[in-house]
Amino acid sequence: MERSLSMELVRVTEAAALSSARWMGRGKKDEADDAATTAMRDVFNTIPMRGTVVIGEGEMDEAPMLYIGEQLGTGNGPEVDVAVDPLEGTNIVASGGWNALAVIAIADRGNLLHAPDMYMDKIAVGPESVGQVDINASVTDNLRAVAKAKNKDIEDVVATVLNRPRHAKIIEEIREAGARIKLINDGDVAGAYNTAFNRTGVDILFGTGGAPEGVLAAVALKCLGGELQGRLLPQDDAELERCKKMGIEVNKVLRMDDLVKGDDAIFAATGITDGELLKGVQYNGAYGSTHSIVMRAKSGTVRFVEGRHSLKKKPHLVIK
Repeated sequence: MERSLSMELVRVTEAAALSSARWMGRGKKDEADDAATTAMRDVFNTIPMRGTVVIGEGEMDEAPMLYIGEQLGTGNGPEVDVAVDPLEGTNIVASGGWNALAVIAIADRGNLLHAPDMYMDKIAVGPESVGQVDINASVTDNLRAVAKAKNKDIEDVVATVLNRPRHAKIIEEIREAGARIKLINDGDVAGAYNTAFNRTGVDILFGTGGAPEGVLAAVALKCLGGELQGRLLPQDDAELERCKKMGIEVNKVLRMDDLVKGDDAIFAATGITDGELLKGVQYNGAYGSTHSIVMRAKSGTVRFVEGRHSLKKKPHLVIK
């Protein structure tokens, strides 16, 4: 892949964030998602690449754009797999909550897992704890391993968990072990990559979330030197059959090389609402301000990008 794609992808996430943030707190998650998706696609098609969506808004008959299999880019340039979540946290934006993002990940063609849209059990950690955790181990054992790896008392370890009834046992075990918890209502992509930044105060992520989001988070952690392990959890025969057709072993632990192959990948995200790592979109008259992160696995480079966008000169967020 060409390194220039890193900054091109930020343009895409910025446009999606600026469009969807207009809907913050207005209780209309579908409108917010549509705005992000439309803006993302418009800017994508100005980028010199031959991209194929492998994780998107759904199948072709379910989504008018950014559907799985859709071709993106100008048709010139490198061939890449594209994973998108134009609005990671539709409910977050609708309610004006924390950590909504516009997210993209790309890798060379054939290197991203074509994750089906179903649940995935996940565990994620930052660089200090790589190789120390195991999705098959108990919650307590993993907490102890992270505490040892980060030279902390277990009482100082913070685990992030989606606030769902299905996680009651995980939450109970974390509390019994003496660790602390940061419950999040949505947005486990941010929950996963936050484990790689000390300033977020998060050490490990546990629990079940979307499989597509698991791949996006794995790309981010690959860039950051962290680790995500996952296991697909089909809920019915139809989902089980879909896994079989895609050649994915249901009971197999998916490790980093299963989720994103090769030595290179790029991840970009722009904050839509405020989070621990990224500020949300701010509007000030004729301008909109954005805060983004863009990372490349091959170089290990992590950039934070602050943008000021003239909404008069670029009303549709793209100049072709």
